Amino acid sequence: MKIDTGGWKEFNLTDIFCMNNTKSIVQKDVVPDSGATPYVTAQAGNNGVMTYIDCPPEWLDEGNCIMIGGKTLTFSYQAKDFCSNDSHNIALHLKDADKVSEIRYLFLIAALRGALYQKYSWGDSISMKSIIEDTFWLPVDVSGEPDWVYMDEYMSAVLSKAKESLAHLRQADGDKHALNMDGWQRFHLYDESLFDIDMGTKLDRVKMTQASPDVNFVGRANTNNGITAQVDSIAGIVPYEAGNMTLSLGGEYLGSCFIQPERFYTSQNVVVLIPQWDMPFGVKQFIATMIFRESRLYYKAFIDELNRHIKTDFSFYLPVEASGKPNWAYMEKYVQTIMDNTESDLSAMRSIG
Repeated sequence: MKIDTGGWKEFNLTDIFCMNNTKSIVQKDVVPDSGATPYVTAQAGNNGVMTYIDCPPEWLDEGNCIMIGGKTLTFSYQAKDFCSNDSHNIALHLKDADKVSEIRYLFLIAALRGALYQKYSWGDSISMKSIIEDTFWLPVDVSGEPDWVYMDEYMSAVLSKAKESLAHLRQADGDKHALNMDGWQRFHLYDESLFDIDMGTKLDRVKMTQASPDVNFVGRANTNNGITAQVDSIAGIVPYEAGNMTLSLGGEYLGSCFIQPERFYTSQNVVVLIPQWDMPFGVKQFIATMIFRESRLYYKAFIDELNRHIKTDFSFYLPVEASGKPNWAYMEKYVQTIMDNTESDLSAMRSIG
């Protein structure tokens, strides 16, 4: 939904929020799934929640607030009291307790993103020292104060539209993408007819040059095929060829697996999967999805990552033929069916947009 910001006013964050650095429980001291308190990190997915723990009261941060990932500039609304993984993270509570509501915090998160994304990055991360000088824009009422009624009405409309859109998409999608995994078998990446595993170039993005960039740089990201930049070729380091796959071994995007469309280098903790045969695109895409599924189900960022498992016991499910070998034809057909149905899904989205 488009929004008219013509009548908005600039506010200092300190006008609206009480802000403080969170407490911190380092991950080595965390026992996953040991309690009911959210263990919140600076990761982008799952509202920042990595797991739920038995958190000592002295380490609790008060909920009903916005948490900003201090190093990654992620934003999340934390409804309950929580434990944080890093004291660089920042908690923002509305100064006026009478104005507090989840729907308003969601609006404020959007406004904060619009203001702060332009200023901070991984190399220049946000901090309490800097944030107290920052400003952002909000709608105002006739008295020049934040227009909370407008925020409520706008976000209610957005959420209603989102629910309607999801209902339409579910109806359009039906069961055509459902997978029946009965009879599937587990495989290792290094098994016959799958992949050779190369540990990647392990380059540092900040040390790369970009005078005449001609090679993609793949990092631990979950968008744009993991490509975070284009960089100059390095003498003596041959880029990997297009068509190979990359897999993030750790961090918040653990398990992200992509088919690379062009020549590339990799960062630390990104391995390269080199097919042992002329593997069709659809088969690669199917396998990438199953790798991601397995990674997110059974491994945890910063706690039990893929690094120690990728060449040993990491395995994932694939459909098989009667002989027990991977059913390549099924994989390719399944992905092709999804691709063929994409246009109808997009049409359904356009019809509700």
